Amino acid sequence: MLKRKQFIHCLSILAFTYGGTVSAQTVLPEVNSYNNPSEVFSIPIEVLPPENNNIPPSVCNPSISPNIEGIMKRYGGSWGILVERLSDGETIYQYNADRGFIPASNMKILTTAAALQRLSPQTTISANKSLQEWVGVTLLRSNNYYADTLLKKIGGGVVAKQTLINLGINPQGFHFADGSGLSRRNLATPRVLVDTLKVMSSNPQRDIFFTSLPTAGMSGTLRNRMKQTPVQGIVHAKTGTLTGVRALSGYLDHREYGTLVFSILANSPNQSGAALVKGIDEIVINLNNTYGCQSSINN
Repeated sequence: MLKRKQFIHCLSILAFTYGGTVSAQTVLPEVNSYNNPSEVFSIPIEVLPPENNNIPPSVCNPSISPNIEGIMKRYGGSWGILVERLSDGETIYQYNADRGFIPASNMKILTTAAALQRLSPQTTISANKSLQEWVGVTLLRSNNYYADTLLKKIGGGVVAKQTLINLGINPQGFHFADGSGLSRRNLATPRVLVDTLKVMSSNPQRDIFFTSLPTAGMSGTLRNRMKQTPVQGIVHAKTGTLTGVRALSGYLDHREYGTLVFSILANSPNQSGAALVKGIDEIVINLNNTYGCQSSINN
């Protein structure tokens, strides 16, 4: 295990610096029965300068950036967002996409992706449950024990990280402290989560991974979110929850763009979890309302 000073030094490489002044925000730790209290500490997160933070996409809807930025400002805290079109990788929206955040249970995306790459779906994990069944419980119910057991089964964080590197995932964009996301020493950028979701969309185990994700307003940890909204049933994503941390990363079936792959990470120790969830859901609904140039001309 890395000592605290060594670990924080390693985290510093996760923020890509483009020049200008870099500030830091401390995210407060949460102590719970799953963490060793002696290992809990605050993590300084490097913040990219705001200049050139967003890349204008080829989207005619002029309200997408101000709408999303208005939501982030209204709820406060530190946000990281990346949205890409799956078909060609076009950036629809990004904000702090290469900054490291505490991802909470969004780490389960990385854990299950690595496991599905290393093991066959029929592999018995424990209690006569196959990998396919294990992944389903891990993602749909966000079961922490299942996720941590899965990481141990494939050889731990080092093996999982190398597996993802072999899939083309940037090693500087994430750090495994556990498989579940309970530890505040986990770290991931929105881009790493989006890249992993994109890789899994064409992986031989795609169907197992995709069908294990909760669906907005219908199943798993998203069954009570975004109900009776235009995105009910068309968002398939993994939630993330810790005190001061909320996350949502997955797929949105857009009526015009096809599948959008997105990651929204919010670290805000001074904001309620309910408020952060509301902000994330509002952002997703705004993304669904985004249209392209041809549509705006026809309308």
